[in-house]
Amino acid sequence: MTAVLLGRKVGMTRRYDKDGKNVPVTIIQAGPCFVTQIKTADHDGYEAVQIGFEDVKPRNSTMQVIGHDAKAGRAPLRMHREFRVAGDDAGSYTLGQEITVDAFEGVKYVDVVGTSKGKGFAGVMKRHNFKGLCASHGTERKHRSPGSISGRSSNRGTGKPKRGLRMPGHMGAERVTARSLELIEHDKQRNLLIVKGAVPGARDGLLVIRQAVRLYKGKARLAAAS
Repeated sequence: MTAVLLGRKVGMTRRYDKDGKNVPVTIIQAGPCFVTQIKTADHDGYEAVQIGFEDVKPRNSTMQVIGHDAKAGRAPLRMHREFRVAGDDAGSYTLGQEITVDAFEGVKYVDVVGTSKGKGFAGVMKRHNFKGLCASHGTERKHRSPGSISGRSSNRGTGKPKRGLRMPGHMGAERVTARSLELIEHDKQRNLLIVKGAVPGARDGLLVIRQAVRLYKGKARLAAAS
């Protein structure tokens, strides 16, 4: 069974390992999740499983979601996500099935997907880490400006800035994936996952937790050695 769960970020704290080293960790309320739809190659063209997380009041949902989750025998759920599965793996799921942190039994590394904190409209120094202009005598109050963006008049006759040029604009509130985080512990009674390091988003933000798709080289060596 593929290890995927939906959850919420509870917050950060610290743990001490066996050597007494201070380790920052994030606590995630993971699940319980429920299977709300099973997609098959014959009916949908591909194999996938959709899961839902966290009950929501019907008045805060929509008729479409209420009817969709009712087919799985569940009240309307707040968050839905689907993940691809192999043909043989799809048969291990049933509609309305409950999925808990037991799915991560034996998993050492996870990927956590969330929405980063929104920073609003930001300049280039904050958004792209520009160093800014000189602040010597005679310089006007333009120290935090991006400098020249060039005319680009030689770009096939167009005077527009080149596409992708780093400029001021909206910062944050984007989908971010923290890869290969070490899964330190999972609490089956309270449905908690404790991972090493920080995860995207603010406290109480919604997350997708999945088994690591591709490990970094150092962690891949450690996983192979163990």
